Amino acid sequence: MHFLKFAASIFMIASTIFLSACSKNDSNNKDDQAITATTPVSGEASTLTENNALQRLKQTLQANFEQSGIKAKIQTIRTTEIPNMYWVTLEGFPSVLASSDAKYIFQGDVIRLGDKKVQQITEGLKALDNKTKLAALKLEDLIVYPAQGKTKHIVYVFTDSSCPYCHKLHEHLNDMTSKGIEVRYIAWPRGEQFFATMQNIWCSADRKAAFDASVKGQPLQATQCTNPVMAQYQLGLDMGVNGTPAIYNQDGQYLGGYMTPDDLLERLKQPN
Repeated sequence: MHFLKFAASIFMIASTIFLSACSKNDSNNKDDQAITATTPVSGEASTLTENNALQRLKQTLQANFEQSGIKAKIQTIRTTEIPNMYWVTLEGFPSVLASSDAKYIFQGDVIRLGDKKVQQITEGLKALDNKTKLAALKLEDLIVYPAQGKTKHIVYVFTDSSCPYCHKLHEHLNDMTSKGIEVRYIAWPRGEQFFATMQNIWCSADRKAAFDASVKGQPLQATQCTNPVMAQYQLGLDMGVNGTPAIYNQDGQYLGGYMTPDDLLERLKQPN
């Protein structure tokens, strides 16, 4: 299984696009707007001084990336509750934490202690990013299975019709929708050899029927159209997807891979 790990070897970013299985085989003005600080986790208001500091950090960190041979373009930077650490979103790669001197980056779990339960800080930061990205998706670009009756929950599933665990999850669709869960499929072919099939599914007049047929191993008619498969695959990379199925709730939280309908419902009921 391959997956981007800055902590393991940051130089790997410069040379490889990683696939994982059920794992997988502009202008300056725009940049200025992109790094405008949002309200920090601590709730303190952003200031002009802070924005200027973020701009300088962005420029320095981008220069350090380039000097180290890391081809990752910085999209946004925002403050966090962690002293001297900033949350950095990257184009085509999962987000990282960066030190205020732009000399260190970190990708992994940061946990806050001192409360009655441990708080996953980085997971919360990732979820905020993911929520925005998922909300920007157009329903017509997905395969949507509405809930039966009242919709209680919505989940997004990065899926590949060639993935055995995706097949297993797909078998439980009726059980999931009967529990009030709306399921939205996002195309995420696990390797280059699976792109054609996923594009054929997304170009079919009836995507659900085409997905069902592919899951059963039936050949699909080759169909070409303007489709969102590559964009959805890139979205998965940006969010850190490294295998299928990858299930997220509407708030952008990663819930896990394959799980039974009962387990999924139980997970969805848990507080964020």
